[in-house]
Amino acid sequence: MGNDPLPTIKAKALWMRRRSFRMVFDAQMGHPGGDFSAIDILATLYFGVLRHDPARPDWAARDRFILSKGHASGALYTALSAAGYFPQSWLDTYMANGSKLNGHPNRTYLPGVETNTGPLGHGLPVAAGIAIAGQITGATYRTFVLTGDGELQEGSNWEAAALAGHRKLSHLTLIVDRNRLQQGAGTEDTITMDPMDDRLRAFGWDVVMIDGHNHAALLAALSAPPSAKPRAVIANTVKGKGVSFMENQAKWHHGVPNAAQFAQAMEELV
Repeated sequence: MGNDPLPTIKAKALWMRRRSFRMVFDAQMGHPGGDFSAIDILATLYFGVLRHDPARPDWAARDRFILSKGHASGALYTALSAAGYFPQSWLDTYMANGSKLNGHPNRTYLPGVETNTGPLGHGLPVAAGIAIAGQITGATYRTFVLTGDGELQEGSNWEAAALAGHRKLSHLTLIVDRNRLQQGAGTEDTITMDPMDDRLRAFGWDVVMIDGHNHAALLAALSAPPSAKPRAVIANTVKGKGVSFMENQAKWHHGVPNAAQFAQAMEELV
């Protein structure tokens, strides 16, 4: 990557969008809207922030990353394969019968997956537990967890947020994919989430709000040294980012493209 990881992050993010959309098209299953809102975050983590080693996925000193919004598995699988955790040819098996690349990530099948996710509301509690273990043992690893914004309607997240604030889990970072859409509707039409930043601060968190598609802003926020509190990065994103007919459309939460839509997306993703 050299001294400046931003060109690599940008190139990986574009490749991840193109490859994950092909996976959804080939499988005729998936969640491309959420994949695309999260991809810039994942590219920044894996190619600019995380301390990790694909050759040693169980390395004790590695930073931990949990994709709580496990339905965005296509984004995670492309990040892991691009980083070298498994051959890129495995991506061709996405959601196929017997594939290691399920609709939701499974740690027993793939290196680099810290915990199984899919049922929403579980990633942040697991991440808090991992961070507590590091706090008790004096480990230096950081724990990052990416949640959806609609997912924060689950009460288990706020129990974990209260615990993290109480224990001052300074090596824990929550990233919220704030695309303001969930299955079938807007988040604010379902259960009001704002002011999300003030809510998290009330639970004892440091909070920053950024453009979740700005790689430089993501890199700065996610690379910042730990403070005395857990950190929340509210990443304002666009569901379906990068493809005109998908952007800000709730139907692309789990939509699949036809041949014409796939061709148009490939033309736009350059």
